[in-house]
Amino acid sequence: MTRQIIFSITLLITLAVFTYTIGRLISYFRLTRKGFPIRNLGKRFGIMMKVAFGQSKIFRRPVIGFFHALVFWGFCVIIFGSIEMVIDGVSGSEKALRFLGPMHDFIMASGDIFALLVAFAILIFLARRLLFHIKRFEGIEMKIRSHIDAAIALSLILLLMISLLSMNTGYEGYRKAAGAEIYGLYPVSAIIANLFSGTSEATFRMIYEASWWTHILLIFFFANYLPYSKHFHVFMSVPNVFLSRLEPLGKLTTMESITREVRLMMDPATAFSAAPADATPERFGVKDAEDVTWKNYFDSLSCTECGRCTSVCPANITGKKLSPRKIMMDLRARMREKGPLMVKNGRDFSDNRSLLRDLISEEELWACTTCNACAKECPININHPSLIIDMRRYLVLEEASAPGELKAVFNNIENNGAPWQYSAEDRLLWAKDLVINIM
Repeated sequence: MTRQIIFSITLLITLAVFTYTIGRLISYFRLTRKGFPIRNLGKRFGIMMKVAFGQSKIFRRPVIGFFHALVFWGFCVIIFGSIEMVIDGVSGSEKALRFLGPMHDFIMASGDIFALLVAFAILIFLARRLLFHIKRFEGIEMKIRSHIDAAIALSLILLLMISLLSMNTGYEGYRKAAGAEIYGLYPVSAIIANLFSGTSEATFRMIYEASWWTHILLIFFFANYLPYSKHFHVFMSVPNVFLSRLEPLGKLTTMESITREVRLMMDPATAFSAAPADATPERFGVKDAEDVTWKNYFDSLSCTECGRCTSVCPANITGKKLSPRKIMMDLRARMREKGPLMVKNGRDFSDNRSLLRDLISEEELWACTTCNACAKECPININHPSLIIDMRRYLVLEEASAPGELKAVFNNIENNGAPWQYSAEDRLLWAKDLVINIM
């Protein structure tokens, strides 16, 4: 009974801290602008199964992609064992899901095997992070904190897998030594337990109890660490893929505020019927964190910082400052910085800083070719160009700030009705002396 009370208190504290963290993030989402409506649920489910659960984009790099997929699939399987542990902890039972019979055997066996595979994959990931200089793990946005965060998260996952194998080994050993029925199959742990066949039942029992508590407490700690880590994508990646933009890459969204202005010119009655006459005009484009859509912010929280987007960006490859990964990381950092102040003082609060210029420079934004290579490569379907384009829109529409070449194009469109410097009357002069032979 004491064990149940201690576990229940620990569980309540974990849920309270997690609820507080998620509530804080939800309050930040309320500061953002509305995005696209969520439709075509069937199509979204198909994309989620292919990209998120099937890891289709990860397998573009077959070897390391395979190991990453193992980790993801391992978590999907092991979570069922974690649910059983919570039920056991609250109820005081042991292997509460054993009533599932063969299904329980399959789940436990899969979890046991995946624990070993995931541990092996994590060791490879740690070696790549700590011993090898992988280019896409570097960049001006990748501070020492990012590398430490990655090492901590990977180490926690490794400890989770070791404690799981140790727990299964202790369970297998003490049940076998006591001549009791073993619920579930543990192929890897059974081999380990047989290597220590001379160990007493009490020792195996102690290993099981210590590992059980270590594993569940690590799960509780990891769950509350993730929202403050780049590994928050453990929670966010699957829903982010489900919420992917369904339009073709490169398709630009229209701005409602601009549409109203056009309607006003064409038909004033239409414009005012679409929006109240006393409506406060919104800012054109994106200057700061509160100007982004909820999906932009969702993307930033989902970013794995893997660098695949930056590694294929032609602007970055040619030495320009643009890094699509940095754009997402900067938005996340800016909302973390300004969000609490806006929640406290209102959405209109200003701290005399902004996402644009203080974190992201104009040079970075105008380096983007809008080729959408970053969005195509991203393993969780983040759409970087949508945010870059909206920040450009702010520069042009609010500040009339753009490179000289673009300003020349704008002037030509305004004066000549076309991007070229020639008037409409002179556009066909090139064909004046052209002779066309009709056969």
